[in-house]
Amino acid sequence: MAKIAFITGATSGIGKATAEILAENGINLIITGRREALLKELKEKLTNGYSIKVLELCFDVREKEKVNKAILNLEDQWKKIDILVNNAGLAAGLSHIQDGNMDHWERMIDTNIKGLLYVSRAVLPMMIKNGKGHIVNIASTAGKEVYENGNVYCSTKHAVDALSKAMRIDMLAEGIKVTSINPGLVETEFSIVRFDGDKEKAKIPYKGLKPLTGKDIAEIIWFALNRPEHVNINDIIITPKAQANSFYIHREND
Repeated sequence: MAKIAFITGATSGIGKATAEILAENGINLIITGRREALLKELKEKLTNGYSIKVLELCFDVREKEKVNKAILNLEDQWKKIDILVNNAGLAAGLSHIQDGNMDHWERMIDTNIKGLLYVSRAVLPMMIKNGKGHIVNIASTAGKEVYENGNVYCSTKHAVDALSKAMRIDMLAEGIKVTSINPGLVETEFSIVRFDGDKEKAKIPYKGLKPLTGKDIAEIIWFALNRPEHVNINDIIITPKAQANSFYIHREND
């Protein structure tokens, strides 16, 4: 029987690329996101291109009741979830903490921490009942170190790092794997969202270097998922060649 993967934030970037690579490898998908038209478009592309089944669920991970309604009411055939990719996340704003926009703060906390928890809380009992599973949390190098103007975003990704470690401990006796993926600079919609849709500002972080792509991260996710049963990849940090960490970045015009 084909495995089932549940992917949040599947309409673009890392989530979409992950859906595509899993589909290529014959894994049935539950794809989620806030943009219904993009979910349907992705479903059509994947079902036409591969011999898999795809279920799309349109909801915002910040809304606990909608998360529970969508997941807890899955048909029995879709409750045998083998893989959970907690990908939905964002950065909003870039300022010193004393100048921070509280709406940005709440959006990041509600999405990056609470949204991950809501989805995990709904899916994990199903994995435990099935006696198997693999959780992949998309964290960030921002969860390993803090940089100027990144205060709340870095805090939320530090929380994801801690939650991944906690999940690994709590799921140990259940036989469920947990992997944390921590990307550096990845060119997706991330910066466009961070700068409130300003596409010119969104280009600045990637200036003078070749950033990672969503596909780069998806390939790492597939590598972690495809290890032998007795092997668990706990934590992976991946950056472009031109990036050592959040502070040291070599740009061609530097």
